[in-house]
Amino acid sequence: MRSVRDDLEALTTEATSDVESRAHPMWLPGVKYTMITAIEGCVDMAQHLCSSEGWGPPSDNGDAIRVLARHGVLDGAPAERMVLAVGFRNVLVHEYVAVDDRIVRSRLTDLSDLDEFLVAVAAWMQRA
Repeated sequence: MRSVRDDLEALTTEATSDVESRAHPMWLPGVKYTMITAIEGCVDMAQHLCSSEGWGPPSDNGDAIRVLARHGVLDGAPAERMVLAVGFRNVLVHEYVAVDDRIVRSRLTDLSDLDEFLVAVAAWMQRA
């Protein structure tokens, strides 16, 4: 959880970076990589909960998020937004060259799905 929180803090900082910073050739690749690691951290948490709680192996990373929703860790709408984030991560990882950088910049302005995921998992862990 700490790693994802750190990634979110870094991304939030970059969302307000100046034009000069964004012009650096490593800025956009760095943002993309940090998005990948943040989303992957959420997937890792979901996979871990599925395993530790005995909810069975999910069929894929998106299904791991849906399993959390079925067991009350996440609400339906935030879970579906996270499933979309997992798909976005897949595009970043597997089709890196074909990624529309405008979408990455737009995504950077709204990271609420990742934040909601962290809040929901932390709340569930406190209840469990």
